[in-house]
Amino acid sequence: MMYITKTGSLDRYQMRKQDDKISRLVNIARLYYEEDKTQSEIASRYQISRPMVSKLLEEARKLGIVTIRIKNPTEGSGDQEALVEQIRRTFGVYGGVAVADGASDSATNAAVSQTALSYLESLEEDSLGVGWGHIIGDLVTYVERENRTLKVGSRVCPLIGNGGVGLKNYHSNELVRVIAEHSQAKPEFLYSPACMSSEQELSLIRELDNYRNVYNDWERLDVALVNIGNFPSVPDFATEARFGDLLVRRKAVGRILNYFVDVEGRVIHSDMDFAVQIPLELLGRVRHVVGICSANTKGRALRGALRTGYINHVIAPEHVMRAAMEI
Repeated sequence: MMYITKTGSLDRYQMRKQDDKISRLVNIARLYYEEDKTQSEIASRYQISRPMVSKLLEEARKLGIVTIRIKNPTEGSGDQEALVEQIRRTFGVYGGVAVADGASDSATNAAVSQTALSYLESLEEDSLGVGWGHIIGDLVTYVERENRTLKVGSRVCPLIGNGGVGLKNYHSNELVRVIAEHSQAKPEFLYSPACMSSEQELSLIRELDNYRNVYNDWERLDVALVNIGNFPSVPDFATEARFGDLLVRRKAVGRILNYFVDVEGRVIHSDMDFAVQIPLELLGRVRHVVGICSANTKGRALRGALRTGYINHVIAPEHVMRAAMEI
């Protein structure tokens, strides 16, 4: 008995199927990159899940439909790329950018801010948690001043309560508000100081609906942007009341959010520390934790922060990265 197969028809069917797939990927990529639609909006239009949209965008990148290039505004060199590779291999991070040092600290910080914004957008995730600090404040000020449109997903929340100082850089809700206004992200605010005076006050805060809402956001975060600062820190944020002389005795070198670390990456805990911030166990589950350094961050502070294992992307001035590697 002889069988005749319709190979020509089958080939044409497969070709049409592949063409339809490519067309869909192109349309989804255009909606996201050219029309600034969020992944959630695209998911609703195509009646698929938000993670599926993320998967399709990743497939579009792999097929060359979309190409993304992270460019250092100050024209990074091959030496800087090699430095990032050193950092990646030494500390096990996914990657990052070594930002060329500018003519001044303010010029360097401006370059770090712009680079960090592009880097966050390149991650193409749906939810963002924002820390505080001088360099994150600079980043948000740049967004506001330049009226820059951001693509950082559909949700944004603070990672820490509000600092009781007169500096916008430490008003977490204000930082979140500006980012939300310049993107299509829905903000969630945390109505709490960054530090409480007793365990009882901290327990009361944690029972509030507002804290629980933010906590739920922390559990679902895709990206966390955290400042890497020095110790001693400015502002001080009542470290003596929270730690006594423990930070000095344990040789603290830096901090992530309001967690202090030594140069080996050990987080220093105190029974008197009643800070309101994302718990470390939740920070450790976030897919992308992006650490960002200002021009005055010490190399030992960056090294200690990277050794904690919580940070898997780093944006820092070149001299800070080199200092971290030389310790």
